[in-house]
Amino acid sequence: MQDPLHAFELHPILPLSLFGLDISLNKATLVMWVVVALVIWFLLRAGSSRSLVPGKLQNLAEVLVDFIRGIIQDTMGQDGMRYFPLIGTLFLFILFSNLLGLIPGSYTVTSQIVVTGVFAVSVYILSLIIGFSIHGGKFFGILVPPGTPGWLLPLMIPIELISQLARPISLAVRLFANMTAGHVILGVLFGLTITGGLLIGWLPFSFTIALYGLEFGIAFIQAYIFTVLTCVYIGDAMHLH
Repeated sequence: MQDPLHAFELHPILPLSLFGLDISLNKATLVMWVVVALVIWFLLRAGSSRSLVPGKLQNLAEVLVDFIRGIIQDTMGQDGMRYFPLIGTLFLFILFSNLLGLIPGSYTVTSQIVVTGVFAVSVYILSLIIGFSIHGGKFFGILVPPGTPGWLLPLMIPIELISQLARPISLAVRLFANMTAGHVILGVLFGLTITGGLLIGWLPFSFTIALYGLEFGIAFIQAYIFTVLTCVYIGDAMHLH
């Protein structure tokens, strides 16, 4: 049976270099462009056929818009709606990437730590920019939980600082690890199905079907969690706890 991690290896399809920087075209790059195209097509298609009685695409788009709006208002308040384009784009890109990766022969770009890491670090840096632009030097108050006695500050400030620095790491690793683990298990079960033959191959195959359905749910849940935490981090920067 092949190493289940071989499916995550990336090899150049079209070797390219720009000023010594490797910008080769690979499977992950192609899938990301496909995801962008699918999201744009979905939104344009849903918006071009607007009617009082919504069709399937319009209905789905309205549900997603209301869902994202609810996340923003629950975590950031009404002021957070100014970031709706960013949050909506992030949610749809991750969701479509997760779902597209479940198609056999495709590639799950969110299983690459460099992809989730760029998203996580970008979100965290944005939260810092928002916090300092709104509060200035008072933004450092985010390191002091409300109601903390003065004698606890030497202990709490380092703890809160470590917690802040861990945010982009945990945000990146959570999405990457969940998507990678699910696909590795699917790869192992498919391998056992093939090598087991007709006699015992049906058992891992039945687990594969059940796990495949679970992965559809995980694809949505992980996009939801990433979006919620993004809103929480930006909301903290806006309101200081």
